[in-house]
Amino acid sequence: MSQQQRMGGQPMIILGEDSQRIKDRDAQSHNIAAAKAVAESVRSTLGPKGMDKMLVSSMGDITVTNDGVTILQEMDIDNPTAEMIVQVAETQEDEAGDGTTTAVSIAGELLKNAEDLLEQDIHPTAMIKGFHLASERAREEVDNVAHDVDPEDAELLKQVAETSMTGKGAELDKDVLAQLVVDAVQAVTVEADDGESIVDLEYVNIKTQTGRAASESELLNGGVINKSPEHDDMPHVADDATVLLLNEAIEIEDTDADANLQLDSPDQLKTFIDKEEAQIREKVDAIADAGVDVVFCQKGIDDLAEHFLAKQGILGTSRVKKKDLSFLREVTGGDILSDLDAIDDATLGNANVEYNDDDGLFYIEGIGEDAHGVTLLLRGSTEHVVDELERGIGDALDVVAQTVSDGRVLAGGGAVEVEVARRVREYADSVSGREQLAVEAFADALELVPRVLSENAGLDSIDTLVDLRAAHDEGNETAGLDVFTGDVVDTFEAGVVESAHAKQQAVSSATEAANLVLKIDDIIAAGDLSTEGEEPEGGAGGMGGMGGMGGGMGGMM
Repeated sequence: MSQQQRMGGQPMIILGEDSQRIKDRDAQSHNIAAAKAVAESVRSTLGPKGMDKMLVSSMGDITVTNDGVTILQEMDIDNPTAEMIVQVAETQEDEAGDGTTTAVSIAGELLKNAEDLLEQDIHPTAMIKGFHLASERAREEVDNVAHDVDPEDAELLKQVAETSMTGKGAELDKDVLAQLVVDAVQAVTVEADDGESIVDLEYVNIKTQTGRAASESELLNGGVINKSPEHDDMPHVADDATVLLLNEAIEIEDTDADANLQLDSPDQLKTFIDKEEAQIREKVDAIADAGVDVVFCQKGIDDLAEHFLAKQGILGTSRVKKKDLSFLREVTGGDILSDLDAIDDATLGNANVEYNDDDGLFYIEGIGEDAHGVTLLLRGSTEHVVDELERGIGDALDVVAQTVSDGRVLAGGGAVEVEVARRVREYADSVSGREQLAVEAFADALELVPRVLSENAGLDSIDTLVDLRAAHDEGNETAGLDVFTGDVVDTFEAGVVESAHAKQQAVSSATEAANLVLKIDDIIAAGDLSTEGEEPEGGAGGMGGMGGMGGGMGGMM
């Protein structure tokens, strides 16, 4: 559509023929519909009874998950407003590690409530101010209702991990896996000079293996590599081994330019082969003379070099991933060398190394003073199982690490949302003007979490919310929903515990995203707006249904 401005009786065309423009209430409705569609796409995954999504890429790759950020990243979203909401999930994932579904769902509910206020002729500026005030108050109240946690309290940290895993692929074996997560976090936690606990997850490596049960997952002090010895005659065990980490091929050096070699006799061929063999032998001798017992090489190892290494009793493997080699540097305390001439005692590492024929894995246990790092070896029956397991464990690691660093936890099961919503409503009475309505709408949006938890468990969300509000009005701050029985219980005592940092981040991210969307009153697109089109049955208003989100979402729902 072209914008026209009449000047002197003549239309002034300032936009190209293919451009489109949506203004005022149409723009606001368009944006809100897009945000609501994104939120609704992940709502059904929330909580212990949440369902999974199957995402099929254009290449036919299948992902089965209920991790909010993974769902939104894998969907083929082709809508600018929807992409803004996806960024909420990504920010939540980066900052808190979990709570992405909560953040996106609250953002969608805030905009849904804002739509009702727009129909009452409440100006977006007033809503933005009200949402901001309510968000600040909600963050304060989260801090007020939070419980302090001792970084050494393994049982409470385990409950945080279990809550994070609940509803995900890791849930069936969450007792075992949660303990592994806590042990891993505590293994890489150090106390700073000011007494604060610092967790460095860089030293936690996650590896997966199929064909075994998830309950057989384990935490290893060191690293794991999915490789095998280069030669059958190589030893499989090296205790207290000197380890070489090499980023240089143990092969014949290539010439700088293409060259042809003309041989006139068998003797010349033999001389040439002998020189190549001598070159390989020289490299292996340099390794052996340095007292190396194990070689992990990022590049290739020549067949002849494999033979010579085996004769020297040296265990070696090639084509080790760069990421694995970097982690082994932390485990063994050695340096990654790009030149064999640089080998000396200071550049070599130390470890106990074992190759397990049954697993097909190298186990490397650091033993030096500079050695640090642990590996979570996650096992599952299939690739899809271990992929989802890895996502769930990754979130649990982040949440437990944040909890240790932050030192605060909350009662889950919707308890904190109902309590904070109650306090925000009380705060609304002190807010003057139309902003008061926005503050109240914000409180209503927070209660989306217990409502969705109830819906996903097949319970009556209205009855559940009434019971929760009654319990909190009586002063039970930790009263939440037990989705398995439908009863209102003390979720903190029941072990349903969440990270306070993740909850504050979810509130903040959702509010900022909602306010950003509300502030837009004009959409000018250089080309065709993908959300334009005929609304299908049960569509989403100004979005042209779900068409604006591409085939990925349509295929998923």
